[in-house]
Amino acid sequence: QVQLVESGGGLVQPGGSLRLSCAASTRILLSMGWYRQAPGKQRELVATISVNDITRYADSVKGRFTISRDNAKNTVDLQMNSLKPEDTAVYYCNRGLAWGQGTQVTVSS
Repeated sequence: QVQLVESGGGLVQPGGSLRLSCAASTRILLSMGWYRQAPGKQRELVATISVNDITRYADSVKGRFTISRDNAKNTVDLQMNSLKPEDTAVYYCNRGLAWGQGTQVTVSS
């Protein structure tokens, strides 16, 4: 079973940027994704990237977030720009049935 470890979360002011990284314990030759869950809400898709780098984004983050992968390093990153308070959530990395432990992102002044 692959292990996924997220990093890069934190507190940022509205309009700021953060970069999340997900490190996998094995090769990541599958589609990967980032999801998020805000308090009292269901987990939702943020972005996915296929093996051949086809990306998909939630409408709420299009134009602000960018997902990328480095197959040589077994990592998947999420660059988040122009952050809004509504982006506050725990962000999770996903591959198939495997999930990371999550990293908290808080957008607040």
